[in-house]
Amino acid sequence: MLEKLYADVSRGVAEILDRALEGRELGHDDGLRLLATEGPDFQAFLRAADVARSEDKGDDVSFVVCRNVNFTNVCYVGCSFCGFARHREEEDAYDRTIDQILEKCRDAVARGATEICMQGGIDPQKNFDDYRNLLLGIKAEFPNLHIHAYSPEEMDHAHAKSGMALDEMLRSFVEAGLGTMPGTAAEILDDEIRGILAPNKLMTARWREIISAAHEIGLRSTATIMYGHIEKPRHIVSHLELIREIQKETGGFTEFVPLGFIHEKNALGHVNIEGHGPSAADDLKLIALSRLMLRPHIQNIQMSWVKMGPKVAQLALQSGANDMGGTLMEESISRESGADHGENLPAEEMRRLIREMGRTPVERSTKYDILRRFEDPEKDPPSLEPDHDREMAGPRRFRNERGLARVQLHDLQH
Repeated sequence: MLEKLYADVSRGVAEILDRALEGRELGHDDGLRLLATEGPDFQAFLRAADVARSEDKGDDVSFVVCRNVNFTNVCYVGCSFCGFARHREEEDAYDRTIDQILEKCRDAVARGATEICMQGGIDPQKNFDDYRNLLLGIKAEFPNLHIHAYSPEEMDHAHAKSGMALDEMLRSFVEAGLGTMPGTAAEILDDEIRGILAPNKLMTARWREIISAAHEIGLRSTATIMYGHIEKPRHIVSHLELIREIQKETGGFTEFVPLGFIHEKNALGHVNIEGHGPSAADDLKLIALSRLMLRPHIQNIQMSWVKMGPKVAQLALQSGANDMGGTLMEESISRESGADHGENLPAEEMRRLIREMGRTPVERSTKYDILRRFEDPEKDPPSLEPDHDREMAGPRRFRNERGLARVQLHDLQH
């Protein structure tokens, strides 16, 4: 009877999935074939990635309690996919003071955060000392707070202003308190695509140089891809191959994070008639392909609930992902491009979403050390989130906590 479930999976796809589950490295053509799957082939693809996830990482699903801190939105790089950047003279441009940033850190720590993820626009007036002083200021008050900061684009800018060798500058940041580095600003690591998306941004060789230099001094990073815009499947597969190659050389990536393009409020989404962002199927294919092409070199595959939304993110847990990412608390970059899945996913919501998929929630550090496992919901800690007024509709007598309690009690009694 079960044979019917797999009888219509094409032989070519079945052979690729067999090789992947045997632990053999997938090639470029294999990746292209998997990205083109539909119907039973697509379903088998996702199932194989889920089996690989189980073998690689078990049934724990991790998350980190963190807060995003964007220290400035002043940026002159001019990326076509960005809705976040502002020029200095615009009324909603900002450049946060160290006191404002520290206040955000205090709020984050009060809500259980172990990490601050800090990034900003590329402001020509900022220099190496500005970046370093932010690290020193945070560490002076919060010595135990992990700082995950400065993408390769920011590192490139700081390096140009520093007058130092690249490894010397990176060591200086680590000495000032930098813990890990976001592997963002990657988009698609292909200069043909980068030259269209963001011609003023660092190119592929420079991104690789900065990431590799960071790994060489022991500064670990994430790795990302942005998909669902003007790229072709071959660009996605080549990107994954390059990430795999770097990881073989350095072993410095902690995780891989596919990031779907958000199109609603940026120039690229308006100019490119095909650029309406990825479908749910695209999202799941990227998660599954990342798991199968990058194993065993990168074992943590993270989905972006901000880009996918919580429900597709749950499906990603059955398609090769083992990590839910961060709680974020404040998210500006995706929101400014039109993402509407919220800016904050509290730890208690993370645990609920994970348990609904039959998995065990685990709180981790930025470097994937296990901090707490939540096997028994009855023993979950209380929420550390601030109270929020809840909007209600319907008859006025139900629009308060008392009315709601009466309705619930009535339902139970009858």
